[in-house]
Amino acid sequence: MYNNSFFKKMLVLASIILLYSCDKDYNVIGGDLIGDNHFDLSKYTSSVVAYNQKIGPIQSNDLPVNPLGIYNNPNFGETTANFNTQLVLSTPITSVSTRPYVTSVVLTIPYYYDASKTVLNTDGSHVYTLDSIYGADKAPMKLSVYESGYYMRDTDPAGGFQQTQKYYTNQNDDFDNVKVGNRLNTDSNLTQNDNFFFDSAEHVVTTTDSITKIVTTTRTPPGMQLDLDKNYFKTRIIDAVAAGKLATNDVFKEYFRGLYFKMEKSGSSAGNLAMLNFKLGKITINYNEDLSVTTNGVVSVSRIKKTIVLNMTGNSVSLLNNNFGSSGLAYNALPNTGNTLAGDEKLYLKGGEGSLAILDLFSTAGELESIRSNGWLVNEANLVFHIDASTMANSYEPKRIYLYDLTNNRPVVDYYNDGTTSTDVKKSKVVFDGNINTDATSKRGLTYKIRITNQIRNLIRNADSTNVKLGIVVTEDISTIANYKMKTSNAFISQAPKASVMNPFGTILYGGKLTVPEDKRLKLEIFYTKPN
Repeated sequence: MYNNSFFKKMLVLASIILLYSCDKDYNVIGGDLIGDNHFDLSKYTSSVVAYNQKIGPIQSNDLPVNPLGIYNNPNFGETTANFNTQLVLSTPITSVSTRPYVTSVVLTIPYYYDASKTVLNTDGSHVYTLDSIYGADKAPMKLSVYESGYYMRDTDPAGGFQQTQKYYTNQNDDFDNVKVGNRLNTDSNLTQNDNFFFDSAEHVVTTTDSITKIVTTTRTPPGMQLDLDKNYFKTRIIDAVAAGKLATNDVFKEYFRGLYFKMEKSGSSAGNLAMLNFKLGKITINYNEDLSVTTNGVVSVSRIKKTIVLNMTGNSVSLLNNNFGSSGLAYNALPNTGNTLAGDEKLYLKGGEGSLAILDLFSTAGELESIRSNGWLVNEANLVFHIDASTMANSYEPKRIYLYDLTNNRPVVDYYNDGTTSTDVKKSKVVFDGNINTDATSKRGLTYKIRITNQIRNLIRNADSTNVKLGIVVTEDISTIANYKMKTSNAFISQAPKASVMNPFGTILYGGKLTVPEDKRLKLEIFYTKPN
């Protein structure tokens, strides 16, 4: 029989321990999920010194996604995004017949599209809505694809071949000046070259079986699909098999050094820009082999269809040409010295070969020490960035910004502590946040909010914690936290987040300078309870 008195005592003891534990942790588990209803919590606002820093040319090789096209931003000028990639044999080729005939050479790169908006028609066709395409709809541009004459090494000889070779956003001339021959996309259909545009139409291929006469229709989602010069690839690829140029990928990449994609304006069109995963791209060379077989002195010839697939999975680089002009005058004049005392009124965050902002918290003398002495129990801490809506009215707005520990070039603790995920990797870390908040009517951006509750808790709790400088950038992918090297470092920064290099767009935010209107000024908000 159980002793009820004993279990009652144990229950009371456990309750006391639980209540003490909850009081000691002061809502640590739920502290980041309070939202905007802060009940009876006290609020403290601290001024933030924030100032701009130009990034300039930066490492841009082997990015997961790359921009391609032309985009004109009223605030940051015009960016032309070109691209260079090595090709990799899907299977080494050591022999072909003596009489191969190339039937087609097709380059394909898939586009991003919004699957939730795809419409299936009754005839089996689809209507797609492209994602990650920016600028005027179907704006034509001149697209030229060349054989690249630039050999992209795996490792850097300057470092004794111990480090990965770096390539930078401003190396376009290095690749453009050594392109080989004429362009490869010479089809008479000008939408594949002189009047190219990012087309949302699906690709439809209809074939008829020569024996059964059955018609088969194959439909694939939208993507770049270019017919390349068959004679060129017959000479450069098929005919090179006998010389052993396709026997291994090392030999092949030295022989055929890749593809160079060059974008130019077409007439008066402003162009537009797409984010592409070139790693999913490929060139498919379709050819016929006539094989002769002699049986009892009788020669018979059979025709076999074969393919060679060249994948775009080798070394690559995003090449950006920026023309800031008069529209980008404010950005172009950004200093590299840093307004470290008062901060800047406007913060210019631009991806690619762009700029970031540096944040100094608790810059007032004795402020942090005073807060520590109060013994506050921090429930939530936020940085709220207000968008300069009038200046950004006609510009594309980045969907997310990213705050990180600039002193140590790593995420802040709140990033690591946020385990929230999404089917869209760009939308993970929803507690840490940084997503754009828009007006319900205009759909234009109002603010970005970032929670740094644990960063502030640690700083207040632990007197030996370092009040590090923070960096803020636009980001293409919140899950990518690596950093890329700047070509030329300065006294403040030598690298920037890789996900910022992937994003070619920019935004303008209000800083923490005292001349900024109070309701727009950047501040650190701390919600806390006083100790009993």
